[in-house]
Formats: sequence, structure tokens, C-alpha cells
Amino acid sequence: QVQLVESGGGLVQAGGSLRLSCAASGSIFSTNIMGWYRQAPGKQRELVADITSGGVTNYAESVKGRFTISRDRAKNTAYLQMNSVKPEDTAVYYCDYRTGVYVSWGQGTQVTVSS
Repeated sequence: QVQLVESGGGLVQAGGSLRLSCAASGSIFSTNIMGWYRQAPGKQRELVADITSGGVTNYAESVKGRFTISRDRAKNTAYLQMNSVKPEDTAVYYCDYRTGVYVSWGQGTQVTVSS
């Protein structure tokens, strides 16, 4: 099993920046994908960005050019750098880890963007 712990959420003003971290521990396979999802009140959870163990990234259109996903393989940690945030970015952000059919989720971290 893989355990994920997110950190870095909080309150930020529109136009500001925030950096989320997701630390993975446990039985980590060398080939995996780590990603960030978000869920706003009354809405479905949606993919924000993900990154493969080889460094290939994928972004939702709504965050392209503003958010950057990265990872430190030695630390088994994924990051989400959020720049030029908007009120519509307000949500609970969840980290996930995927390998084959196995998926693990973090507990989520709240991001609130004030206008």
C-alpha cells in the first residue's frame, strides 16, 4: 500500500501563488503516475495535473500556463506550483498515486482564493 500526505493548502488572494506538496510512502513502484485533483463544493472531482515517473506531464485546460506539476523521485514527493490563482481555483485538492490498477488518495488540502 501507498500512503499520501498533502500539505501547503491555505488562503491566498487572487493573483497570488501557493505550492502544494504530496509525500508518498509505502510500497512505491518505480513506474507510477502522481496527480492532483480538485473538488469544489457541489462539483465533481476533476483532474488538475498529473506527472508520470518519467516526467511526462498533463494539465487541465483551465490551469495551463498557471500551474506547474513536478516531482522529486528521490523524496517520492509531487508538487503543484499554483501561480496567478483565481477564485474559481477554490477547492479541496487531492493527491493521487496510480500504478497498474492500484490507486491511492491523500486526505485532501483546502485551497481558498479570495477575490
